Amino acid sequence: MDWKSRRIEAILEQALVEDKATSDITTAITIEPGLRASATIVAKQDCTISGLGCIPRFLEIFAQLDKRDSGRYEVISHPEIFEGVRVKTGQAIAVIRHNARVILGCERVILNLMQRMSGISTMTRQYVDAIAGTNTRILDTRKTIPGLRILDKYAVRCGGGENHRLDLSDGILIKNNHISLGGGIEKVLKRAHELRKPGQTIDIEVRSFAELETALDHGAESLLVDNMTPADVKKAVGIVRGRGLTIPIEASGGILLENIRKYALAGVDYISVGALTHSAVAVDLSMKITAEIY
Repeated sequence: MDWKSRRIEAILEQALVEDKATSDITTAITIEPGLRASATIVAKQDCTISGLGCIPRFLEIFAQLDKRDSGRYEVISHPEIFEGVRVKTGQAIAVIRHNARVILGCERVILNLMQRMSGISTMTRQYVDAIAGTNTRILDTRKTIPGLRILDKYAVRCGGGENHRLDLSDGILIKNNHISLGGGIEKVLKRAHELRKPGQTIDIEVRSFAELETALDHGAESLLVDNMTPADVKKAVGIVRGRGLTIPIEASGGILLENIRKYALAGVDYISVGALTHSAVAVDLSMKITAEIY
């Protein structure tokens, strides 16, 4: 993750502007301008950490917005603490040493972002662990918070998952509505083969064995089997492999932590889980701030 990219900077800056972090009236009237402090971010539950890179960037962007010289900052973490690591309740994640006013101004946005990202990473890790020992990999979807997709998908990777398409330009995926509006599987696949750019793989969603057979007959190069039971997914995999095809097969729809292993054991290459980003619960992190004494 390039935390210094213009795209990420815009997201972080907007978070600070939204909270009016440089206009914190409570801090301005209660805290001396030159006071330095030490802030420790602590995990209040077992979780998988993501978003550590936002800490120094928030401090740097705050300085750009504030324009006042607040002194140097330092962000310290133990060598064993890094993106994607599992931490225990009560474990210190990072220590920030900086001007107290700046820390207080950035406290909430740092925690908000890290809590959400770590929530996604933690849920992803649970799904990855649930299919351990199989050859199946966990994918995310485009069901992300608008404007935060790049961070949501990064958090999935920190949890051990992989990214599906980043956006609509990132690969051909023919879904049910395309098939319905485009005149059926045969017709949309024909158009896809004729109009795709070199190197683009044609992936298509199927919801029945009849659709599966039709897709295979007309040149599908990757399959998304949607809303099938584990038994039906296993049968679908058998049909594809029985034709001697090694094309990727992905399962999606109605897949939960409780049943995901059954889908993995059905032999699919990928399982996509929208819940990783649309239903992840933020983890509980806190920031303990104390004045530095010289």
